[in-house]
Amino acid sequence: MSKREEPIHALERFLPEGTFSKIAIFFKQYDIHLTVTRERASVLGDYRSPLAGQSAHRISINGSLNPYSFLITLVHELAHMLAYIQYKRSIQPHGSEWKNIFSHLLANYMGQNIFPADVEEALQKSLNSPKASTCSDPNLYRALKRYDKNAAQVSLVEDIPLQQHFRTKDGRVFQKLAKMRTRFRCKEIATGHIYLFPALVEVKSIAI
Repeated sequence: MSKREEPIHALERFLPEGTFSKIAIFFKQYDIHLTVTRERASVLGDYRSPLAGQSAHRISINGSLNPYSFLITLVHELAHMLAYIQYKRSIQPHGSEWKNIFSHLLANYMGQNIFPADVEEALQKSLNSPKASTCSDPNLYRALKRYDKNAAQVSLVEDIPLQQHFRTKDGRVFQKLAKMRTRFRCKEIATGHIYLFPALVEVKSIAI
């Protein structure tokens, strides 16, 4: 996986307009090593506390995120850092202490025309009890995905009509058969095997 540590002035190009100065304050006040990575399927960002004998807090963020997702993910990880500074390891990673800090930080970006209306509405609903990740909040995830660079080429499984076909990122082709309780029953065309897909999996609609 390719990584690069970003100097603070380079951070501005990843963020929504008008947010850099607020984020830069944290990098001036704390010793933070920020690494921007290529896309990681299982994680959007990560926080690591300082190693023994060192002072630097380590944060990594997927560089492929759209600016709104990048900002929310970075604030998420900064909240982990502040929670660690205040409580060390005496709390749960996404417990009430972290939720309070994250909500407080995120509120500084609300109501200022930073986020599109649909993203801000989803964020507002989640402020009282934010999720461990944006992927865990379906409404916020859907809103944010609309602003990805490849939004026009990518669909969610829930958006594919029944009986239609789609291709997953690994190249396999499926037919969407039926909706279960929280997942969709789909048949792999090459094998005939049946799989259950979560609603928010990214796929590409195809015609067969």
